[in-house]
Amino acid sequence: MFEGLTKSLSDAMRRLTGPARLTEANVREGLEIVRQALLEADVNFNVVNAFIDHVTQEALGQEVIKNVNASQQIVKIVYDELVALMGPVDHVIPFAKDRPTVIMLCGLQGSGKTTTAAKMALMLREKGRQPLLVAADLQRPAAVDQLIVLGQQINVPVYSEPQGQPLSVCLNAVKQARQQHLDTVILDTAGRLHVAEMPMDELRAIDKQCKPDQVFFVCDAMTGQDAVNSAKAFHEALELNGVILTKLDGDARGGAALSIKEVTRVPIKFIGVGEKLDRLEEFHPERMAQRIMGQGDLMTLVEKVSRIQQHQDQEALRKQQEKLAKGDFTLADFRAAFGQLQQLGGIRQMMGMMPGMDASMLEEIEEDPEAAFRRMQGMIDSMTPEERKNPDEIDLSRRRRIAQGSGTQPHEVKRLVEQFGVMRTLMRQMMSMSTWQKFKMMTGLSKMGALMPGGPQLAKQKIGTGHRKTAKERAEERKKKRKKGKR
Repeated sequence: MFEGLTKSLSDAMRRLTGPARLTEANVREGLEIVRQALLEADVNFNVVNAFIDHVTQEALGQEVIKNVNASQQIVKIVYDELVALMGPVDHVIPFAKDRPTVIMLCGLQGSGKTTTAAKMALMLREKGRQPLLVAADLQRPAAVDQLIVLGQQINVPVYSEPQGQPLSVCLNAVKQARQQHLDTVILDTAGRLHVAEMPMDELRAIDKQCKPDQVFFVCDAMTGQDAVNSAKAFHEALELNGVILTKLDGDARGGAALSIKEVTRVPIKFIGVGEKLDRLEEFHPERMAQRIMGQGDLMTLVEKVSRIQQHQDQEALRKQQEKLAKGDFTLADFRAAFGQLQQLGGIRQMMGMMPGMDASMLEEIEEDPEAAFRRMQGMIDSMTPEERKNPDEIDLSRRRRIAQGSGTQPHEVKRLVEQFGVMRTLMRQMMSMSTWQKFKMMTGLSKMGALMPGGPQLAKQKIGTGHRKTAKERAEERKKKRKKGKR
């Protein structure tokens, strides 16, 4: 998410390191780089100018803070202005007490409205609501069938009239929700490929007669400035309550997220960060600003882990924790951990949430982490239960058999076993440490790539044992010893 913008801003901040104090010259020089980065990210031109003006005024009007250099102050100012640009946001949906709450989703065709409707229904159902999905998109072929299938997947009822009219479908759906004591109605309305082709009169009629409590504009973050222009047109027609940005897990440059609130004055309330139906999240400006500034997003990562643990078998979770406490960590446990990582939204997305794992570090990884993890899963699946429990017994003949069964090479199996050995040692060490010792060990990691598939070249330290010398460093050390011996 926003890798290009994050990299550009990181480069801009690095070029600002050095000046001991803020001056008008170094502020304007640094912010010119920031301006270019924002424009390249497809942020609205007027928004960029206003943003740079605010940052400049803040930077030049700010007193020099003792022991803080110029670049650190500018980083803080840029971060604060990013948060202000995208926020504040209130995620609360006000629900009616004596009738079904009606939520209307609108947007262009292809923006992801139908999938977002199902995601929102699932999110609300998990919060105790009883939603009804309404297939009011009678324009796009198979839109009704798609919503019915999605509703079945999440166990949420869907109201549809394939031969009806959008307005009557919505009105009848609200009536049915009352009769069946369902408390939330989500209207999936029709869209077109371009704003000029949108049936705005139809949407206005639905808005006027169904009286939705919330109207959300669903837009594709990958369309950049087009998303902002579309949001403005829909807001003028319907008076939006919020925006839902979709496809933020794709190659989104960030322009829509940074421009849409400033241009429309409508807040981004939710974001879609994946194709799965549980990939709708609340939008937090401060967390997004941290991601854009390359500072990770640990809070969102913690929330993802918590949600997964809530749905896990608590007895199985307890047994797993007991095994870890004893240092009894097997390849089967290692394999199970992969599934949990994938539930978090993908390995690369998870790595991007780690503080310190900025865009430039992710680019250094030569291999796609997802593909590497799938290969490792295949190797573990090709082992016998005894081999997973005691990988030290895997000799050359066994490696060849495992490699053949998983479509890999014997040396890859060997490397997996070695990596697992390091991780198992780490787990045993951690279980015998005090909380303070664990903290010291984790903060001693220079980079997070030590055990990441495809990223061993990132590791410069061996966990728990101080600095791990590279082959180049060892060669230099031998060379120095030889010189010393000659003397």
